[in-house]
Amino acid sequence: MSDVIVAGRSPFEALDGLSMPGLSEAPDQTRYILRGRAGIHAPVAEVLGFALPTDACRATGTGERHALWLGPDEWLLLSPPGDRLDKALAFAIGDVPHSVVEVSHRQVGMILDRPEAASILSVGCALDFDPAAFPVGMCTRTMFAKAEVVLWRTGDNRFQIEVWRSFADYLWRYLVLAGAEFA
Repeated sequence: MSDVIVAGRSPFEALDGLSMPGLSEAPDQTRYILRGRAGIHAPVAEVLGFALPTDACRATGTGERHALWLGPDEWLLLSPPGDRLDKALAFAIGDVPHSVVEVSHRQVGMILDRPEAASILSVGCALDFDPAAFPVGMCTRTMFAKAEVVLWRTGDNRFQIEVWRSFADYLWRYLVLAGAEFA
């Protein structure tokens, strides 16, 4: 029997108390994918209040707004619930070719915040999570087990993991199983 996703309902509600210390649902955020090339940086910086990251696999931000570099012309924007960045960005960017798509309905976030976070992530992902190779502020789109995710290191032992809603239950269970070794 397949699960029905109800708008506004967290995919984590169906986990029946399955938990692990340091693993939690990320705060509610509005998520956008911004695509665009030359000419969008200045108007986007005006709207966001900070510059888009131009270095590969880096994040920038201030307060509750953040931009994560996903490719040379693609960023994941995270902002407070109800923040209508799409309209403000479309107006500011104007006729310069771009797209801003809200993806809050398809994607959720979780936080892994514990001393063994990098080791737990290494169970399902082949990236090098040593702080020298993957420092605070680094982000990347990658595969974790069988799910495509965006990993963002927000602290020495803290990661935000963005995943498509349909993989959230799977990823949560995988992380709990991987973390059992460190209980």
